[in-house]
Parts: sequence; structure tokens; C-alpha cells
Amino acid sequence: MVFRSVSVEVHADVSTRDAWMPSRRVPWPDSKAFAFTIFDDPDSQTFAEGREVYACLRDLGFRTTKGVWPVRGSLPASDHGITCADDPRYVDWLLSLKEAGFEIGLHNVAPHTSTREETARGLDAFADLFGHDPITLAQHYFCDENLYWGENRVGGARRLVYNLVTRGRNRGRFNGHVPGSPLFWGDLCQRRIRYVRNFVFGDINTLKACPEMPYHDPARPFVNLWYGACEGANVRSACATLSEARQERLELEGGACILYTHFGHGYMRTGKIDPRFRDLLSRLASRSGWFVPVAVLLDHLRDQRDPLVLDESGRRALEWRWLRHKVRYGTA
Repeated sequence: MVFRSVSVEVHADVSTRDAWMPSRRVPWPDSKAFAFTIFDDPDSQTFAEGREVYACLRDLGFRTTKGVWPVRGSLPASDHGITCADDPRYVDWLLSLKEAGFEIGLHNVAPHTSTREETARGLDAFADLFGHDPITLAQHYFCDENLYWGENRVGGARRLVYNLVTRGRNRGRFNGHVPGSPLFWGDLCQRRIRYVRNFVFGDINTLKACPEMPYHDPARPFVNLWYGACEGANVRSACATLSEARQERLELEGGACILYTHFGHGYMRTGKIDPRFRDLLSRLASRSGWFVPVAVLLDHLRDQRDPLVLDESGRRALEWRWLRHKVRYGTA
């Protein structure tokens, strides 16, 4: 097994106040005007569908992040998407994506709730398959070992609002950050994963909606650095986010978009990629964008500024901002 420990240095003297700009103007490599990437969760995605969508991305010049489940697990799956344990050809294809410049990220270790021991074995399996620990994680909603998820994403009065919005469905449910729980794996995440996705916003410019990213939250210490994303859970919402007018605004603002999606949710119709999505991707590819995987984009942001450490006022402002987007756009 190849094991890479994660070392992330954060600086408490970086003021949260520095992040409250309408948009963080970041110089992008090669004089590009903006940055764009995707984190694709594997939910409902078949091997055949994935190959078609990623061939399109590759041909247009995009390099993005493909989330995976490294193991099948021992319980019934919450979703029928393919795992790395289902077909050796799938792993070979993932390795070819990695070789071509795509990132392989983690979507929890299996498509169901995993104990600490199962999560540890799944992280080892990921490292064995891909030669290193996962750099980015996007947590699977149906896994109760999620870290600081559900109502634990927010605090204070924001938690009351969250529980009202979600009708209490996630109250007391997620325990991956709770020492003593059989689902606890926070220390493993802290040691082995650099970035974890949290808030999803309705704005194409993720950096405008979440200028703090990547940031550390001392109230949630088992995650090294958090990042945000923009809404695109299925083909309909992704196309709305990537409309021509929004693409133009993203470029004018010099921003960064991290699109959260599932390529298994409506992108393929009768064996072909949704034509509206393909057209929008082609338009985006023709713009002056820096098209790199999630980890590369976040590493670049870290190079521009020490990782932000949230203080209480910054945490409160960010959580309220997300809740407003959640109510307005129905974001994750």
C-alpha cells in the first residue's frame, strides 16, 4: 500500500475580514480569464455512460475530477452506480483518465454507510488502486459516517433554520466526526485527505459565493480544508448553471466555478449526451478558461493566499449565505 500523509499548514492570523469581497480576483495561469472544473459523483452512473461523457470532456480540453467508490462494501447499496470493485475494466479506464490529467476523487469508500474499520480498508484500497490517498472528497448523502454533515454543517440559530428547511430529516444522523462512534473516522480524514466539499451555491462563480475557499474551520477540526461548489446535481440544473449568460459573467468576473454534479443523472439519452449540455460545454471550451481538476484549482488558490481560518463572525456569515442559497435554489 502506498500511503501519503497530509500536511496542511493554516495560519490563524489570516483575517476572515480579508475574504468578504464580492469576488476574489485571482491571477490564473497562462493569463486565462477564469477557472472551471467539475466534481462528478458516481451516483447512478454506469461504466458506458461515464466513458461517453468523459470522452466529450477530454476532447473539448476539460480536465476534471471523477469521484469513485473504491469498494463495493458488505451492505445493500444506496445507489446502483458502479464501484471500483465491480469491473476491472472500470479501474483500467479510471487509470487512463488519471494518466490523461483527470483527478480521481473520493465519494466515501462505498455506496452505503461504513464503519471506521470499513472506511480504513476503503482508503487503503483507494491508495492501492491509484497510488496515493485521495486529495479531494465529496461526501455521499446516504453515508451516515459523513463528517460534520446534516445539521452539523451549521451552528447556532442557523441549525434551527436548517432543520426547519430540511424538516428535521438529518437531525442527529451523521457521526463520522464523533469520537467513540463506530462510524468515527475524523482522524483518518485529517491524516489522509486534503480537501472536503461542503456548501453548494446557486451562483456559477463559486469563488464569488465562497471567497473563503479553501478554508479551515476550527469548529470542525477533522477536516483540513473545506471547499464550495455550485449547483448542478443533474443535467437540468447543470445546464441552467452553465447558461450562455452565466458563462459570460463568470469570464467577466474572472472567477472560478466548481460544478457539483452526477453524470449519471440525465446526461445520457438513448446512448447520446444531452445536446444542450454538449453545446454549453463547447461554448465554455471556446472561452479563455483554465480547465483543471478540483485539487489543482484549490492548490492554486492556496498558492495565492494562506488558507483562511474562520473566526466566529466569518463562520456565521458563510453559513447564513449558504442557507439563503439553499432556500432560494434548493442547493445541496
